[in-house]
Amino acid sequence: MQTLQTTSLRIRDNQLWILDQQALPQKTIWCPTPGVADLVEHIKTLRVRGAPLIGLSASLLLALLAENGMAKAELASSLEILRAARPTAVNLMNNLDRMKLALAQDNYVTALTFEALRLVEEDRALCDKIAAHGAQLIAPGSRLLTHCNTGGLATAGVGTALGVISRGWQDGRVEKVWVDETRPLLQGGRLTAWELGELGVPYRLICDSMAASLMAQKQVDAIWVGADRIAANGDVANKIGTYSLAVLAHFHGIPFYVAAPHTTLDPACPNGAAIPIEQRAETEVTGVAGSFGDVRWAPDDAQVYNPAFDVTPAALIAGWVLDTGVVTAAQVEAGVFQPAR
Repeated sequence: MQTLQTTSLRIRDNQLWILDQQALPQKTIWCPTPGVADLVEHIKTLRVRGAPLIGLSASLLLALLAENGMAKAELASSLEILRAARPTAVNLMNNLDRMKLALAQDNYVTALTFEALRLVEEDRALCDKIAAHGAQLIAPGSRLLTHCNTGGLATAGVGTALGVISRGWQDGRVEKVWVDETRPLLQGGRLTAWELGELGVPYRLICDSMAASLMAQKQVDAIWVGADRIAANGDVANKIGTYSLAVLAHFHGIPFYVAAPHTTLDPACPNGAAIPIEQRAETEVTGVAGSFGDVRWAPDDAQVYNPAFDVTPAALIAGWVLDTGVVTAAQVEAGVFQPAR
């Protein structure tokens, strides 16, 4: 396969390399990813994360395995193993559905490589379109709040919600960005803060629990988040804490926008209640581990509830900004996300 480089993915010498997002921002570590078990481990530990990027990494790995001689039956089995690695993010399923069609062709090795590279280029183009559509919704002088990480680290391009924000900054519309640290893995504090710093966008980092007080002080003009899955009725699954922000925004009269590619839509999923929510390790809440060692702050026998995502009802969302354009609440109520009958 040709050499490829995104913010978080590399193809070098016919091998996939993953930027370890657990090590950022203090260290830049590229992890070799020779096999399916390696990628599954990277996904589960969030070394690789972001709904679009997970789908792309799985697709690229399958293509590389095919080029390196893996048999068709084993490729089919590997595809299903990868599909189960992140149940909430529908981009993974959508990408692998396309790879499955490529695998069914007689010249499947060539077809898999072509499809994987096409998915990367499509994602870059989708991000640019999302940014262009979303930036039109940002009023001059806006103070925006965002949650988790939705930039180039999570996609092949400029990102989704963070792509909108960066385009708004380039257009002179953004005054500053409030960055939720985003519990439990601090992906806002570690990753979004790092990306905004690299882009030169003014930001201030806050704890998740501080957002309400900022809204009450009229310090937030709009909220922008990404999505891991959008149901047919417009409900959105995203990183835990997104629903809280939407409720707060509704109470304070602040527009709440979701930015995502059309590949995040799941017309077969009727509503948010049907979206599977991944439960993560208790240790992510009871303490922290790193190069400094393992630090526990909760009692050893503490019982933990640690969902990776929550669901924001469509009624709390002002607009869904897709690569295909801005979808309004009225359009969603009219069934724009519903499958054709």
